[in-house]
Amino acid sequence: MKHPLARALHGAGVDPGDVAARLEVDPKTVQRWLSGRLPYPRHRAALVELTGWPSRDLWPGVDASPSAQPDSSEVQGAYSQRCAVPAEAWRRLFERADHEIGILAYSGLFLAEDTGIHAVLRRKARFGVRIRIALGDPDGTNVARRGSDEGIDVMMSARIRNALILFRPLVEEPGVSLRLHDTVLYNSICRGDDELMVNTHLYGCPASHAPVLHLRRTRSDGMASTYLDSFEQVWASAHDARAQPMNRSNSSSGPRRG
Repeated sequence: MKHPLARALHGAGVDPGDVAARLEVDPKTVQRWLSGRLPYPRHRAALVELTGWPSRDLWPGVDASPSAQPDSSEVQGAYSQRCAVPAEAWRRLFERADHEIGILAYSGLFLAEDTGIHAVLRRKARFGVRIRIALGDPDGTNVARRGSDEGIDVMMSARIRNALILFRPLVEEPGVSLRLHDTVLYNSICRGDDELMVNTHLYGCPASHAPVLHLRRTRSDGMASTYLDSFEQVWASAHDARAQPMNRSNSSSGPRRG
């Protein structure tokens, strides 16, 4: 049976592509809504206006008012700086994953250099866990801008190239994908299933000195889901890293800041 939203869109003469364009979301997000995923409150309001259907008919049993929804206690903890997060915390995050591991960053070099992380990722891949790693395109415009913002300029690209070299052997494992993005990345995100570590990005501040939130997704329209949707949008725009030259830069001996 079609989801009520699908029937409402059909009745309004609107197809999923139109919805994606009007609401400025990825078409895959609209398909997830049509499969039963609950949109964020702002998107639900837009869909009510677009279709003319009341919220109670589009999503039976769901109160459209965010204030009526209980506190999900998604925040598991916080760190004032990423460098204060114990190395073991990152390994535990990935170790607990049974289905999905994701890494979204500009360089993620602190993870790429951790042999313990590599061992966990390799073992998880061999047990069928999907692993996706998205790093910044070292030749990208936004990578250059981030390097300038942090005051390390071309060092940012050098760090990414080094991380690509270190992560390259993992791509040989089944189920591991490595892509490059050129987006304005407001947060680095590491996920293990529904558990996340979100490293905020601040102007003029290296990522290692910026705060980290430890989150757990407990509902479809909560804080963690917002970050996971952002991950998916960046991943969809990224390209396969296997076509990227793997030349190590001589600048890699510089200061470790990002």
